[in-house]
Amino acid sequence: MVSAADFDELADIRIVAMQESLERVGRFDPDRARERLRASFDPNHTHWIVLGGQRVGFFATRLAAKEIWLDHLYIRPEFQSSGIGSAILATIFEMADELERPLMVGALKESRSNEFYQKHGFRLSHSSEWDNYYRREVKGSPGLAG
Repeated sequence: MVSAADFDELADIRIVAMQESLERVGRFDPDRARERLRASFDPNHTHWIVLGGQRVGFFATRLAAKEIWLDHLYIRPEFQSSGIGSAILATIFEMADELERPLMVGALKESRSNEFYQKHGFRLSHSSEWDNYYRREVKGSPGLAG
């Protein structure tokens, strides 16, 4: 369970997880990264990712009017590419499908997370100056491939 007191640890994970991608686009600023997380932080919708008793990441979802947003999914770099993110997505997919809501997520344009989300069935919905936004349809709906 995440509490408001966990904010600093969550922000540290976000910063280290995004550092490489943000440096690539010349936008790495730990203070800005911390404030962006603070602006959307809700401990009631944030969950630790724990492996072997160690907090290796976190995710946060938000129920919107017509969809569910995956607002945050961050894993410490040393634990990335090990299947943890895929396992977390599978759990989130089950929730979204049970609620019969599409799932939305944003990714920094130069981040490896774009490939990750596309590999897991997300389709590009739209883009902004810095981010791509992806949509995954409810399982069994005509918009979801294979």
